[in-house]
Parts: sequence; C-alpha cells; structure tokens
Amino acid sequence: MNVQAKVSRYSQEFDPPVRGDTITADRYTSKAWMDKETKHLWPKVWHLGGVGAEFEEPGDIVRHNFARESVIMVKQEDGSIRAFYNTCPHRGNRLILGDVTSVPRIVCGYHNWTYDLDGTLVKVQDPDDFEGGSPCGKVHLSELRCETWGPFVFWCMDDNVAPLEQWLSPFPERLIGYGLDNWVRVLNVSADCEFNWKIIRDNFNESYHLPTIHPELSTFINDGLPDTLFEMYPSGHNSMWMKGHQATTRQDFHTADVPAPLDEIATAWGIDPAGYSGHTGDLRQAIIEAKRKLGPGRGYTNYNDMTDQQLVDYYHCTLFPNLTLTMSPEQCQILRTEPHPTDPEKCVFQHWCLYPPVEGMKEVVTPVGTLPLRHDAVARHSVYGDGVSVGYVADQDLSIGTSQQQGLNSRGFKGCILPRQEKRVQRFHELLNDMVIGKD
Repeated sequence: MNVQAKVSRYSQEFDPPVRGDTITADRYTSKAWMDKETKHLWPKVWHLGGVGAEFEEPGDIVRHNFARESVIMVKQEDGSIRAFYNTCPHRGNRLILGDVTSVPRIVCGYHNWTYDLDGTLVKVQDPDDFEGGSPCGKVHLSELRCETWGPFVFWCMDDNVAPLEQWLSPFPERLIGYGLDNWVRVLNVSADCEFNWKIIRDNFNESYHLPTIHPELSTFINDGLPDTLFEMYPSGHNSMWMKGHQATTRQDFHTADVPAPLDEIATAWGIDPAGYSGHTGDLRQAIIEAKRKLGPGRGYTNYNDMTDQQLVDYYHCTLFPNLTLTMSPEQCQILRTEPHPTDPEKCVFQHWCLYPPVEGMKEVVTPVGTLPLRHDAVARHSVYGDGVSVGYVADQDLSIGTSQQQGLNSRGFKGCILPRQEKRVQRFHELLNDMVIGKD
C-alpha cells in the first residue's frame, strides 16, 4: 500500500502534484512582499462583501474596508446591488464613513458633490464654473463588479477574473443541498490581530493542529487521518470532509462509552447513547437515520435535499486565498483574514455564523453562546487579546498567531517542514508564488 494512503485519504480526482517550493518567512514579514500581494493578488480574486439581508431597500449601503481600499455596495431602485470605490472623483474624499447606512443619494461631505444610487453625479456647487460646462451626468463613481451567490454579496476589482459562480467552483454545486439562500447571519464579529493574514490561512488549510489546539473536538468530530478526505480543485480552492457525530479514531483517544457532547446529541435525536457503549462509531449512522425521520417535522426542511454525508459531517471549504466556509447541516461559518492596510505583521480576522430559519425556533447555539435567531444578533469589532471572544474555537486558532509571527522573524527559521497531510498548505503557497513572485 502507498505510504500516503495509510495516513490520509487524498481524492484521486482532486489531488494535483506540488513542486515543493520552500515556504519562506519573508512572505509573512516583508513589506515588499505585502506590496506585491496588493498589486498582483488581491485585485485578481472575488471578495465577500456582505449578505443580502443587509440590502432591504434602495439606498441601503454596506461598506467593506479592505487593506488600503474601501468599497461600497449599494442597493439600486431595480433591486440589484452595485459596487463602487468609496472615493469621490472630485478630490478623492471617502464618501461613506460608516459600515452600514441608508441614503436617498450619496453625498460627499467635503464639497457636497451628490450622486444618484447608480453612481451618476447629479449635483455640484457652482456647476457653471467648470471647463466644458457642468460635470453633472458626465461624471460617475468608479464601479467594480458585484455579483451574488446564495445569501452572499461579492465584489471584484478586475474585469478579467472569471464570473463569480465559475470562480467559486465547485462549491455552488457541492453546497446546493444545504439551501443556503435564506440562511440568517446571526454572528458577525471581527478582531484586529498581531500577525500576518496567511498564518491563519495556513491553519485552515490543515487539520494537523486539532489534537493540540482543539482537543475537545475529538469527542464528536473524527479527525483521524484515514477517515478524513482532502480535495484540491483546479480553481485553486480546496476542501476537507471530516466525519461528524463520531469520536476521533486517532490512536491516543480511547473510550468505550459515548463521550459528551455526542451523548447529548444522540439524546436530542431520540437515541439512547447507552445502547452504543463499546461501538460508539455506529452512532453516526443512527443519527443520520434519526435526522431523516424526525428532521423535517422539526422544521429542518433543508434535510430533504442533503446527502447522508451532509447531514452529519463537516465540510471545510477553503477558497483561495483567504476565505473559508465550514458547513454543517445547521450552521455555516465564514472565517477570513484580511491584510492590514500598511503592516505585514498585522491583519483583520472575521467570523460570521449563519443558520437556517427553522419555523418556531427563536434561538440558536453559536460559538459565543445562545443568541436570538435574527440578523446580526451580535455584531462587534475588537482587538484579539482584549478578552472579547470571536468564538471559542476561533479563539483557540488565533491563540497561536502572535507567537508564530514572532518565531517567523527569527534567523533560525529556514522554511516550513510539512507532513503529507499538510499538502494543502504547500499548494496554497505555490499558488501564491505563481501570482506574486517575479511580477512587477
């Protein structure tokens, strides 16, 4: 048997070769590298800007500050959403200063230049004082591409990047059974962090850290390598299927009884966990059958369109370069790091959680506790380390960021040494190299 097959399951269809490029420290510490990313990477990808629930009426605006750029997404009179750079063509002043607002027209606070929702200049001071006559109707806000998928609104700076659904491939097809279109974003938190954005991206491209950083997950998520499926797609994105509702099969974890919280999950679906002592692995199939039988009656109408795997497992969808969707049947987590405007050793971490709207359900359990099932029940920005949680598992992930950033600045670090299961980390950096290195 192939040695690689013994330690993990790479999809035969989606397992491209890697070159073995050295993963150097400068990509985490260098301002020059950061500047190349600004020029060659970030314009060439789609960016998640918001969710449809934020755009109820014409004039509703969501601002997305990204590095040194600022983008506003604006709901139009015809119901569509358009995106513009948040800069006035007159002298460059930023137009929208808050994260969300609703306006009849977009007005610059510097000289009162006024734009319709479609970005057309409609009013200026002293319109006759311009060479060639009034600029109204002739000047427009600089527009970006803006498209939607499911409940999400994306924008892109480059006209040559593939359309959104093509760029997202294969996830629109893979995730259709979850019925994400009407899911509700309940949790919307972010934090400033003292490390490069790629540190957490590396973290989400592997499960090697789970036994150390997230040991409590081993009781209900099977992170054993022979049971984990890795896939790497031609689009540059990748994924990981982890068996849920089953304790880990790693050698250092042994239990005869059904561990918590798996016992509580079983009980919630009408299953007596005591009947699975000594063969806890069989509980996963029993929960599938219970969800099929009881789920629709409890309001989980989306269960009907899910595969058995989707009903109980965790599908980690990692989109190149900086966006992760972690899917379970009752929750979609969005995890993302974005670069600091000027400092390569800082970033912004963002964590959203969306839930299906179940009839009669008023609350949901989130990574920061039980919250009302309504849009942005918790929305806040903090600084990591100030004691404000961004989610209990996410807090654990961020906990290694600062110390790793410090270590990457050491003369003693010569480049990453990776096991086979971290192949997705290797591929991520090789894709990054292809886009960033040697381009001016």
